[in-house]
Amino acid sequence: MDIKKKILIVDDELFFREVLKDILQKDFAIIEGKDGEEAISLSLKHAPDLIIMDVEMPRKNGIEACRILKADPETRKIPLILFTARTNKKDMVIGLKAGADDYITKPVCLPEIIARVDAHLRAKDFYSDLEDKDLRFLLEITESISAIRNPMAILRLIVEKMAGIMDIARCSIISINDKGEVIVKASNDLNCQEELVLDLRKYPEIQKSIESKQTVVVNDIKNDPLMFSVREQTEKLGYNSIIVIPVIKKESVIGTFFLRTASPIKNGITERIYKLCQLIANISANALENAILFESVQSAQNYFEEMAIRDGLTGLYNHRHFYDRLEEEFSRASRYAAPLSLVFFDIDDFKRINDLYGHTQGDRVLKRIGKLVKSVARESDIPARYGGDEFAIILPNTAGDGAFDLANRIQAVILDCEFENLPGEQITVSSGVSTYENKNVQSFNDLVHLVDDGMYKSKNQGKNMVSRA
Repeated sequence: MDIKKKILIVDDELFFREVLKDILQKDFAIIEGKDGEEAISLSLKHAPDLIIMDVEMPRKNGIEACRILKADPETRKIPLILFTARTNKKDMVIGLKAGADDYITKPVCLPEIIARVDAHLRAKDFYSDLEDKDLRFLLEITESISAIRNPMAILRLIVEKMAGIMDIARCSIISINDKGEVIVKASNDLNCQEELVLDLRKYPEIQKSIESKQTVVVNDIKNDPLMFSVREQTEKLGYNSIIVIPVIKKESVIGTFFLRTASPIKNGITERIYKLCQLIANISANALENAILFESVQSAQNYFEEMAIRDGLTGLYNHRHFYDRLEEEFSRASRYAAPLSLVFFDIDDFKRINDLYGHTQGDRVLKRIGKLVKSVARESDIPARYGGDEFAIILPNTAGDGAFDLANRIQAVILDCEFENLPGEQITVSSGVSTYENKNVQSFNDLVHLVDDGMYKSKNQGKNMVSRA
């Protein structure tokens, strides 16, 4: 009689433990825990073959418990799957960094759990027929791609390494894009930046794998009925067998990928090639998923950091970031004896616009002026909304004449602009210009005081003009 493999399920929700136990206890011996502390003690006591653990738990959460289990020589080799909320990508990333082998998102898909459990528990048996050099290869490629955060770099590394160790003519990773096109994303016989769009009618083995989401093996290209429709093309090929494996773990995260390997071996796809390709497909899925998660978290972090320095209405930099950048640019200008200019302007009689048309229309004016400033400013300029109806532009490496010209261009485009829902209104601005040159001022605050004086000089002399400080 076979001894059942042991699975430790750790979750503070009894209902969730019962759901998992219900679908797994027929084939596995189930051990239950309700928090991270119990996860550690039960793992040491029972040495389970697999741990399934929630992230959010009292006393010690799943990530903390994972970190401890993966640091202990007695428990570090036990496969560990974390459960986390679908929306909390940060937890996924932290969990993977803590050493988790996999994660599943809640609400759960029961068939996915069964498949994932099966994959982790069968993994040990799957290595039995591989050669020592294959195991070294798997270890090497796992370590290599685990450190890579660029998905395309992972794909390129996989196909190059696969082609290097196995007797194959071509190793490719294929993807389906949003338009439904089938694209070779990486291949050992393509340049790094090259992508190739495939005509699916010429690749019936890929089409079958796409439709079935199953591995497709063709052991005799010229005589396999699947390949009859492309017999003319296959006769010219220098290989005899093909294997196509879907890389579909967390398809919603990584998209749809397929590992396609073509071999010249006469007796078809060997058990060794089949197993190596399956294992590489699984390693690829994990690495791609991790890389894409890290990439998305980084993108989100960059987005929020960018939003923190932007004015919500105009999209220009905000008051605080303006001063941070002005201090940096003033320090740079002082160090390298380079000119630095400032332009300030505010909208003439803006209170009247708000009073007459309402603050909503006033906000639309500010937003439109923000776009106009962006359109005039150079790439090196730093435009900001200083506050209220005041705007500022930092102009690195720009002398007084250049700043004066830019201020006049801004004034002209605003004057020529027709503002929606402001019939007959002509918006004007009063501007000031100041310049740091030849150590004429001692600090960036002095530069601000000067440009402020210039702006109010324009106001006092009749508005709708530019004045130098």
